[in-house]
Amino acid sequence: MCPWQGEFVEFSEAVASGAGMFGLWSPPAFRGVVDYGTWEAELLEDQDIDRHIRSGAFVPINIHSDGEFQFLVRIGSAGLPAALTVRERAYLVVASEPYLFVATDGALLSGIEHAGAKPGPALRVPLPPGRWQVCIFLLDWTAEPGRQDGEGAPLPGALPDFTLLLNPAPPTAVFRTSIETFPRAMR
Repeated sequence: MCPWQGEFVEFSEAVASGAGMFGLWSPPAFRGVVDYGTWEAELLEDQDIDRHIRSGAFVPINIHSDGEFQFLVRIGSAGLPAALTVRERAYLVVASEPYLFVATDGALLSGIEHAGAKPGPALRVPLPPGRWQVCIFLLDWTAEPGRQDGEGAPLPGALPDFTLLLNPAPPTAVFRTSIETFPRAMR
């Protein structure tokens, strides 16, 4: 039995960006990005990013801030949809509306500047082919008592900065297509 048929599958890693935006992206959609010129033609301008969002090739995690953040990707199934845990709900800051992601050859989560034929550092997600609904959740892991060391760094078992829930997309769903991941009032 495939692990995504009857149980959750999770992947977690710290991911960095110097561009203020992260993304879950489809490797085949960016195979033509081989240098800065081809990256610029595909991802520099908002309208270019919008095109990839609308096609389901790119889900933005646009926080307008550089840095390294811990991401957790949880994959559900039709029979067992991925959901936030009780702990995650307790420290939830903001949630996105669902985005569409069309998987043909897995997915990568990285800073937007690392999208391309030879991706830079990225969280690799072996997502089965299909249409997926992606919701992004920003968590305040620092608010949970006892999860930081004396210098404010996360201790083992701390919540991630972001949890992404991926579930099979309902056939009639309407998806968010904004480059802005979260509601304006929360940015």
